[in-house]
Amino acid sequence: MKTIQLGRRGEQEAALYVNRLGYQVVERNFRTRRGEIDLIAREGDTLVFIEVKTWRTLPSEEVQYSICGEKQRRIIEAAKVFLSKHPEYDASPVRFDVIFIPGEQDRIEHWKNAFYEER
Repeated sequence: MKTIQLGRRGEQEAALYVNRLGYQVVERNFRTRRGEIDLIAREGDTLVFIEVKTWRTLPSEEVQYSICGEKQRRIIEAAKVFLSKHPEYDASPVRFDVIFIPGEQDRIEHWKNAFYEER
């Protein structure tokens, strides 16, 4: 499976997963010049910006290092753009999660509050 296909499959699995948890997916693949967010969802009143990582072979213990400070900064910048375009979420608390999906396993690892940005 090619990398793009694997990533899309992972994002689809992550969207189904958060739906099962009761989240409402607001947007997928939100892109700006500043960065990209794979999924944006609501969990109750909280707006959750979700980075999805799908990997063929590496364990999540190693994949976690791919969410470095620079990647976090780009996600945060994209979230700021999203929020500026959607004033209906001004009063919503925000959270940044990461969902890891190993490419060959039926296991999802969900890190809530994976990193933090103060509004």
